[in-house]
Amino acid sequence: MLFVSTCGLIMDNRKGACRVCCKRVSSVEWHLRHRERVAKRNQTEYRQFHNILRWTIAASLGNNRSDNKQHLVLGTRGSPLALAQANQVKSCLEKLAVSLDVPLQVEIKIINTTGDKVLDRSLADIGGKGLFTKEIDLAQLRGEVDIAVHSLKDVPTWLPSGIILGAVLPREDTRDVFLSFDSNSLADLPKGAVVGSASLRRQAQILAKYPHLKVVNFRGNLQTRLKKLEQRQVDATLLALAGMRRLGLEYPFAHILSFEEMLPAVAQGAIGVTIREDDQVAHHWVSQLEDTNSRICVDCERSFLSALDGSCRTPIAGQAWITPENKLHFRGLVAYPDGSSMVETSKIGEPANNKEIGRQVGEELRNKIGEKYFDQLRVAQS
Repeated sequence: MLFVSTCGLIMDNRKGACRVCCKRVSSVEWHLRHRERVAKRNQTEYRQFHNILRWTIAASLGNNRSDNKQHLVLGTRGSPLALAQANQVKSCLEKLAVSLDVPLQVEIKIINTTGDKVLDRSLADIGGKGLFTKEIDLAQLRGEVDIAVHSLKDVPTWLPSGIILGAVLPREDTRDVFLSFDSNSLADLPKGAVVGSASLRRQAQILAKYPHLKVVNFRGNLQTRLKKLEQRQVDATLLALAGMRRLGLEYPFAHILSFEEMLPAVAQGAIGVTIREDDQVAHHWVSQLEDTNSRICVDCERSFLSALDGSCRTPIAGQAWITPENKLHFRGLVAYPDGSSMVETSKIGEPANNKEIGRQVGEELRNKIGEKYFDQLRVAQS
């Protein structure tokens, strides 16, 4: 453990105090962030802070800057969207390394997951969220990859022992997009129109509001689903706006859905980077990518999902956001897959209570919809 005194001197844990200010600070990361806020007032102080940060990371990594180049292996799925997200993280890490004058090489390693291989059945039928992460988790635990990049909406609320969520990147727009060559919105679709979607969350909300429509399983990566739409295999489909933007896809006929039209999935639009719990090298690099507000919102939503024991087999939606007044707003929804019943609620609180807010909303909705709902889902999945 390194310590930083209030005057900014770096020491090892054998001394742990500065002869000048005689105060020990155990959290290097917290102290550096504090010094950055103060130092930005003065360019000279900022340059001094920058050197302290660079020296701290180099010392923490045991890094000889001239002779020992750091190397991180980044694990990811092989879909175009997954690779776009992996390259985004790679770019962020490399830019950070350049700014700190600390050599770093990031190597991308593609890992095929069960969810990528089995495309003829719905996620609910073959096991849910873990299908997109299990093989990557195992590779990480075996030491084959150092860090892993995920769409957080695909990551279960529990992580394997030894793996932690090292960072949540700044979140993209969380909303869904409606796409159709013949209609402008879900409300415009005629009776019997077919909507392609593998998401029970989307299916349930569509059928609850438009019972005259038909929803069919629609698997595949984003480009595959767009191609199927162009081939008129379905009349319409719904996609995550975040994925389209990360791939640079623009459709003039795309209609962005409001939360009232379609409440998004928990953690939609968020990129998460996992690391091994005991990997200090990966921790020091990845922790610099953290976006505080995105983490607060995602942790709230995942706490909500955990309280409901939710997965891809459960039609659950939840969104948290922080207002300009620094209040945390959360909306949650639970529905039957056929849309026959849907309950939702919302709550406002302090960002510091994010996980508790999510848990409370989850328990409230669990009581509203009743244990019979969960019993029926367990029977259907057995």
